[in-house]
Parts: sequence; structure tokens; C-alpha cells
Amino acid sequence: MSDIKHLAQVEATLKALADAVDDRLKEVRASMQAELETLRTDTGATSITAALPDGTAVATISLPKNTPTAAIDDQEAFLQWAIENAPTEIERTFVGFVTTVRPAYVKKILAEMDAAGAPQICDVETGVVWKIPGASVRPRRASSHSVRFKTNGKDLIGAAWRNGQLGLDTIMTAAIETAGDEK
Repeated sequence: MSDIKHLAQVEATLKALADAVDDRLKEVRASMQAELETLRTDTGATSITAALPDGTAVATISLPKNTPTAAIDDQEAFLQWAIENAPTEIERTFVGFVTTVRPAYVKKILAEMDAAGAPQICDVETGVVWKIPGASVRPRRASSHSVRFKTNGKDLIGAAWRNGQLGLDTIMTAAIETAGDEK
């Protein structure tokens, strides 16, 4: 029975610590995101090297390219525009009387809007720029960043932790103080 009591104590301890670390990681990621966005705005840089106190690089933290993407948000508005301006790109089925824009044309329009970075296309023959109703161009994904470890980065961090070089008391202070809080 003593084994199960020991396992229970270890599991409860690890769970409390894991929750505290997870909470602290969320706080740090939010702060890092804000700092990376400021760095990009101020300098154009999109990454920073994470290093141990002795300067050994262990990871790269970076913002991804968040190129905008075009989307059709209002299918009806887009369909009406296509009927008026590109009637050869319309498909009509008599089963259910459905009118749609040909998928290949939708793909072409989306690609042109992606390239323009705006919900518009340019007719190369006439030079007319069309603002596409029902379309938008917006960030591809929510703001985030990635942490890419160097080949032996995690091992180096583990060794620095075991050797007492990381000052985890500073890294985890907020999490340790709240580890006893009820969730």
C-alpha cells in the first residue's frame, strides 16, 4: 500500500506543478507575443534568439509570416457581382434551380485578391479595377509565435536547470505563488 500512497503524492505534486507551469507559460507567451509585435513594428525584426545565462543559444522565437488571405464572406453579393460582370463564369443547375460561380473562377479571383492584398481585382484587358462585393482580405491566422529549439537546445536547458544556472525561482515566481490557488 505504501507504493500507491507514494504514487498519489507524486502525481498530485506533479499535477500542481504542471498546472502552475502551464499558467505561467500562458502569461509569458502573451507577453512575448506583445514584445515580438512591438519589435516587428519598431525594427522590422520578427525573431529573437533564446539563450542561457552564459549566452549559449538554445532556441529561436519568431513570428510567422502572416500573409493575408482572401475570402468570400457574402456568397450572394459575390454571386450577383459575377452574374453582372462575368456571366460566362456562372453555372446553373436545374435540379433545385441553383446558380453558382464556377469554382475555378472563384479560385482565380481569390488568388488575384491575395496577390493584391485587397478585395479587388484588375481586368488586364481593360485596366479596370473591380472592388469585389462580399469579399475580404484578412490575416490568415490569429497572431502567434513559434519556439524552435536548436538541435540540443532542450538538453542544454535541462543541464542548466540541474546545475542551478537558470534561476527558476525568478522564472516561476508568479506560478509558484499561485500554485495553491483553487481552480
